[in-house]
Amino acid sequence: MASVSGGQVSPAARAVAPALMVAALIYAIGDSSGAHFNPAVSLAFALKRLFPPRWLLPYWTAQLVGAVLAAALLGLLFGDAAHEGVNRPHVAGATALALEVVLAWFLVVVVLGTADRYRVVGPDAALAVGATIALCGLIALPIDGASMNPARSLGPALVVGDLSNVPIYLVGPVAGAALGALLTTFLHGTTADDGKAEEAARGSAD
Repeated sequence: MASVSGGQVSPAARAVAPALMVAALIYAIGDSSGAHFNPAVSLAFALKRLFPPRWLLPYWTAQLVGAVLAAALLGLLFGDAAHEGVNRPHVAGATALALEVVLAWFLVVVVLGTADRYRVVGPDAALAVGATIALCGLIALPIDGASMNPARSLGPALVVGDLSNVPIYLVGPVAGAALGALLTTFLHGTTADDGKAEEAARGSAD
């Protein structure tokens, strides 16, 4: 949208808009699916034993299909402007990788920390997660795209056929998610007192 608008969509708006969307979707569908939009976050829930590992493949598939369809729709509507959806680092690859690890770690700590307090689908969780995504975007969007989400990076890359930087945006968030799960397990243990954290991770509808 920033490209199509000729720069009318500012970098700050590009950082905040996805955060608002995620927060809104947590309110809208979190009670049905746990509001998993990020494969790295789903992996972190599984590592923390809040999410059945057998659900990972179906969730990852749905997340990637959604990302590919969204990128394809942008390509259909706006042609070559869809290439702007591909994450490309503006620093050395190793620096971008390290930044993605840190950003994903930060996000996962907030997400899991909220879930460990019984509700990842509640209003406090939506605000905390949305604010974290916005903060990370405001800081890192001009540097490496602030992906934090393997599906978000892989979908557009597949659609436009530019996979050159994909490893950064796959390895970084996954490593950050694992570190985040490790830290929150150390801080809060593996499960909440009465199983509500698992319900929050999965959604109330089985």
